[in-house]
Amino acid sequence: MLKLLVPCMVVNTLYDIKLTELKQRGIRGIAFDMDNTIIPWNSPDICPEVLAWLNQLAAQDFKLCFVSNNGKRRVRKIAEQCDVPFVARALKPLRSGFRQAAQTMGLRPETVAVVGDQLFTDILGGNRLGMVTIWVKPLTTKEFIGTKVTRQLEKLAVHILKVTGRL
Repeated sequence: MLKLLVPCMVVNTLYDIKLTELKQRGIRGIAFDMDNTIIPWNSPDICPEVLAWLNQLAAQDFKLCFVSNNGKRRVRKIAEQCDVPFVARALKPLRSGFRQAAQTMGLRPETVAVVGDQLFTDILGGNRLGMVTIWVKPLTTKEFIGTKVTRQLEKLAVHILKVTGRL
């Protein structure tokens, strides 16, 4: 189980993702978590800098998709701001939402990277399908109450992964 929590890459911000490295690994699509990855938790809008960065990814021929456990209405509102397809109510870390994101992009799972701020949803789910997983530092400390509980388990998992040399 622990190896499924180990991300392929760890970055502080989205802008630290090495796109050339992704291309070298055969990555053609990127599935992004929304809250605290692309936008601050519960934010109604995507900031202009992130929007410009997403447009830059698309210009480099990366296919994009949002994968969120949020409801369809909220995810659609964010996705429409940057013309990115989405999977709402993804039930992460179940594989179905990640598989649907790959299908939406017309790609095989092994050619998709998952970018997210949570080990137990984004990283675990992406690893279960053999996707390249990128763990990014959360944008804010404000988050859903259920996520606050999961963060405590995440701290324990990070400690164990560091002690065992896996992270």
